[in-house]
Amino acid sequence: MQHAGAGDRKTRPLYTPEERRRRDETPWTLVQGILAPLQFLVFIVSTWLVLRYLMTGEGLWLAHASIVIKTLILYTIMVTGAIWEKVVFGHYLFAKAFFWEDMVSMMVIALHTIYMASLFWSFLTVEQQMYLALVAYAVYVVNAAQFLIKLRAARLGEAEAKRAQAAASGGESSK
Repeated sequence: MQHAGAGDRKTRPLYTPEERRRRDETPWTLVQGILAPLQFLVFIVSTWLVLRYLMTGEGLWLAHASIVIKTLILYTIMVTGAIWEKVVFGHYLFAKAFFWEDMVSMMVIALHTIYMASLFWSFLTVEQQMYLALVAYAVYVVNAAQFLIKLRAARLGEAEAKRAQAAASGGESSK
C-alpha cells in the first residue's frame, strides 16, 4: 500500500469531478469564502492590540475583546468548515484532501480554547494569556498558509486539467 505523499498529490487532484461539483454547489463554500478573510482581518487587528498591550500596558480590555472575537470567528469557521467538508467529501473533518490542514486547525482551536478557559478560570497571568494568544496566532498563520497553498494547487490543477482536456479534444493548445 502506498502512502499519500508529495508524488501522489501531483497525480491525484484535490477534488474529484463529483467533489468539485458539490463544492461549487454548496452555500458553505461562500460562507467559508466570507469567514476566512474576516478572520484574517480580525487576526491582524487583534495581533496589533495584543502587541500594543504587551509593549505599553494599555488597552487590555481591547486586546482581550479582540482575542475573544477572533476565537468566536475561529469556532464558527471550524463548525461551518466541518459542514463544508461533510458536503464535499463525506466526512465532517479529516477528509484525505485536508487531513493535515485539519490537524493544524485542531492545534489552533486547542490554543484558543486554552486562552478562553484561562479567562474564565484565571489559571494564567494576563501576560501569559497574551503570549498564548500570540502562539495561537502564529499557528493560525501556518494553518492559513496551508489552506492558501492547497487552494492555489487546486486551482493550478484544475487549469491544467482543462488545458489537457482541450488539447485532447483538439481544442486550443496549452499556453
